[in-house]
Amino acid sequence: MRSTAEARRVTVLNTAVSVFARAGFHATPVTAVAAAAGISEAYVFRLFSGKLGLFVAAAGACFDRIADAIEAGAESAEGDSSEEILDAMGGAYAELIADRDLLLFQVQAQAVTDIPEVAEAVRAGYRRVATFVQSRARASDAQVQQFFAYGQLCHLIVTAGLEQVPEPWARALTAGIRHP
Repeated sequence: MRSTAEARRVTVLNTAVSVFARAGFHATPVTAVAAAAGISEAYVFRLFSGKLGLFVAAAGACFDRIADAIEAGAESAEGDSSEEILDAMGGAYAELIADRDLLLFQVQAQAVTDIPEVAEAVRAGYRRVATFVQSRARASDAQVQQFFAYGQLCHLIVTAGLEQVPEPWARALTAGIRHP
């Protein structure tokens, strides 16, 4: 059984992903995360080493969710080829980013990679995911690159609502891309 502090930490991290997703690192005060989590700002500071520590931990939690989703996707693949496993992982990721908060948090985190601690957290997350994708799918470097390129294209499609734009340029970007 988890301690109260451990359980609260998980709650605060999940809440932080949602709150930071809306306004980003610079515009989000710790008080907003604390209020949304239903705890005091002082308690947030006891759990994390300040706003930066909270944001970096939230980035780690975000990548944990991504890793869990693509691992589940790989396990659900109907076949054993690299392509089938990558397709299943991609489908699982598409389902995951239907949660706009998770998607927007990733965008917000990438936007502040000029902060060294955030840059390292983002790199560590991508390192973990890319390493898993390549090893689990037995994928080539080119396949891994394409997997991530499509993922970033999915970010653009979802954040900009391109699937709702009936113009030729938007249809070109969204052709063949599926989202829940």
